[in-house]
Amino acid sequence: MDIDALTTAQLAAARRKLVDALIEVSGSPQGAEVLGLGESLRGELELNVRLLDVPARPAGEIYTGVLYDALALATLSPAARRRANAWIRVQSALWGPIKITDRIPPYRLSIGTSLPGIGPLAGFWRSELTGLVDDAEGGLIIDCRSSGYAAAWHPPTEKLIKVVALTEKAGKRSVVSHFAKQTRGVVTRLLLEADRVPRSPQQVADVVAAQGRCELDRTRAGWELSVITDPTGQLVR
Repeated sequence: MDIDALTTAQLAAARRKLVDALIEVSGSPQGAEVLGLGESLRGELELNVRLLDVPARPAGEIYTGVLYDALALATLSPAARRRANAWIRVQSALWGPIKITDRIPPYRLSIGTSLPGIGPLAGFWRSELTGLVDDAEGGLIIDCRSSGYAAAWHPPTEKLIKVVALTEKAGKRSVVSHFAKQTRGVVTRLLLEADRVPRSPQQVADVVAAQGRCELDRTRAGWELSVITDPTGQLVR
């Protein structure tokens, strides 16, 4: 594991601090409680203890879940995969913002954790990332993070487009967590596969609107793209 090789190398010291804290707490009697792990997941503690000895793999292979299933990195076209490798940033609880090509070991840590000697991770990363200039400067930021991870970094509002997934049933709209993650993965895939790179909020909305209903609104916190799904999670045309 080469921490210095990760994207945004100026975060190396912060990353090492978290790695040391995670290894220490995972090897302690309080590890499972601090990390919120039930009995069936206690084996993850050993994985954390051996964090620096476990073979690293591209982050795009490490992270899984509903959003990643919908994004389906392995089936992207070659051009879309190149865009994904260059554009996507994963907000990691342990590593901060990384590319899907960055090589990391598997680990267990969520953004809602408060590590001894560190405190709440969202606050830790917010302090580290505030004012940080990264590769997104000058471009749009399509925010597909859940609320916990969104609290770890507040992008400039003029560049931010937050993706909000709303499930519509009998004329009423609500947020369903499972479908929200799925929809964010679908939106990410649509933008990566777009014939032309969207360079404005309206162009982003146009790409999504070609496949399903969406609404683009300007808010105090930036732009908000509401994507409408049916009760099965499919985009509504």
